[in-house]
Amino acid sequence: MDSQTSQSSQASQSPHTFQVDLRGLVDLLSHHLYSSPKVYLRELLQNAVDAITARRAEEPGAPARVRLYADAREGVLRVEDTGVGLTESDVHSLLATIGRSSKRADGLQEARSEFLGQFGIGLLACFVVAERIRVVSRSARTPKAPPVEWTARDDGSYTVRTLPDAERPEPGTTVYLTARAGAAEWLAPERVLTLARDFGSLLPYDVRVGEEAVTDLPAPWDRPYPSPATRRVALARHCHELFGFTPLDSIDLDVPLAGVRGVAYVLPAAVSPAQRATHRVHLKGMLLTERAEQLLPDWAFFVRCVLDTDSLRPTASRESLYEDETLAGVREALGERIRSWLTGLAAGDPERLAAFLAVHHLGVKSLARHDREMLRTMLPWLPFETTDGQLSLEEFAQRHPVVHFTRTVEEYRQVAPIASAQGVGVVNGGYTYDSELIEALPSVRPGTVVAELDADTVTAHLDTVDAAEELALSGFLAAARAKLDPLGCDVVLRAFHPLSVPALHLDDRAARHEQARAEAEEQADDLWAGILGSLRGSAPRARLVLNHLNPLIRRISSLRDPELIGTATESLYGQALLMAQRTLRPADTALLNRAFIGLLEWATHGEGDGR
Repeated sequence: MDSQTSQSSQASQSPHTFQVDLRGLVDLLSHHLYSSPKVYLRELLQNAVDAITARRAEEPGAPARVRLYADAREGVLRVEDTGVGLTESDVHSLLATIGRSSKRADGLQEARSEFLGQFGIGLLACFVVAERIRVVSRSARTPKAPPVEWTARDDGSYTVRTLPDAERPEPGTTVYLTARAGAAEWLAPERVLTLARDFGSLLPYDVRVGEEAVTDLPAPWDRPYPSPATRRVALARHCHELFGFTPLDSIDLDVPLAGVRGVAYVLPAAVSPAQRATHRVHLKGMLLTERAEQLLPDWAFFVRCVLDTDSLRPTASRESLYEDETLAGVREALGERIRSWLTGLAAGDPERLAAFLAVHHLGVKSLARHDREMLRTMLPWLPFETTDGQLSLEEFAQRHPVVHFTRTVEEYRQVAPIASAQGVGVVNGGYTYDSELIEALPSVRPGTVVAELDADTVTAHLDTVDAAEELALSGFLAAARAKLDPLGCDVVLRAFHPLSVPALHLDDRAARHEQARAEAEEQADDLWAGILGSLRGSAPRARLVLNHLNPLIRRISSLRDPELIGTATESLYGQALLMAQRTLRPADTALLNRAFIGLLEWATHGEGDGR
């Protein structure tokens, strides 16, 4: 009884084998795993290269050839290699078992890192374009074993048989693909040659399509050139062939410890930092992807890379990179190479650096925010908009004891003409990264005083009006202030240049915050109005600075009609807002309309209907 129970228990635990629906698997491969049917050729090349690598692990002097022959009329592609080959038992264990890798074969463990793909999965990928696959192979490790043939169809059936020695006298493997309906174009000679060169131009073995060479070694970045200028021209041509643009410059990406060799090409036109840069990555010579996005740090959006690596890990489809510690290390190392290129230009080639910054200063500013050494290195070169023109912060700080800056472009446009006329230097910090870099200036230039420009600072640099004259205009100023007080704006009288500016609207973040609080208080219910009212502090208000030197202001200030003074003041306020390119609130728009109508009424007052 116990014995029977034990036997029953063992039987119930016997392993079972999954049954694979090959048609479903092909659909999965073609529509979900791989981005295009063209990957079938990459898989064939990978299998051939892996087979040669496996044979050379035991026979270093073994031939290393891959030949592809396409017959457009018959819709057949033949791929021959001089690799390690297969025995009949290998065929059953490798080709009939999904995912079993030839790199697991006995005696080849030490060569595993040299392989690119998995033999079984690679052949299954060919069913994306083929209805029948025939493999004829002879083992180099078991020379006396007869050649073996494996033939499979896309319905999941396959046959295996041995062949006479004459069918395959030398070790190696030949794969025959017969195109499936509608896929013959993928096996056409021209298409096969194009794909083979795209995928395999950097492979270490002799690969040909018919008589046409596929491999083109050494890689362009590893070739000897007569001079640096010749090399630069050759790499520019290579970039144009790959990416379709002529680069501003090229950057060598040689990281031996990470097993990376390649080149980064600097884009000739500015791109948005938010745009994802894509790069070409070869794995052990085979093209892995043309769309690697995570290869470089985000700040290096101004370059496009092409490189070969033997250390990065591909995803299951072998069309992108697996995010792991190795990739993170490579990304950091490549970023350091680009940083070194920039510092090298700053030290020895200012003309090329100036040409680069004219296009990509935004990328360098992004890097300098987080890298103090980069900020120190690039500070003399980074351009900023200032009241003295386009200058570096270093040059601007040499001219002005205090580096004043604005946080928005609107503030800068508001005060730049006036500040410049008064001799006050201002830097526009409203563009991306600029205010952060300006505030970091003292950390790399000790003793530099940096201050955000506010309304009080600007007003303080404008000349005051003689006390007697201002007293004589007290009635005009009182009427003007009463008109703008509901808008949260004060009125002051100053004398400044240029004379053509009648009025200047000044505010800062604190004034705008107070204005927003007051507007919210007006629209809130009693409870919230009380809360917002309690937040009212001594924050500065916006101010309209009238230019006493301007002829129009002098004429307006001589008016005696309070209503006309109010209309004129509203007009000056609205014009100052427009000149500062400020966003108009509904109350401001209403004021402009009211002032315009008021001035029309005043200008036509007393005119007869018939005139």
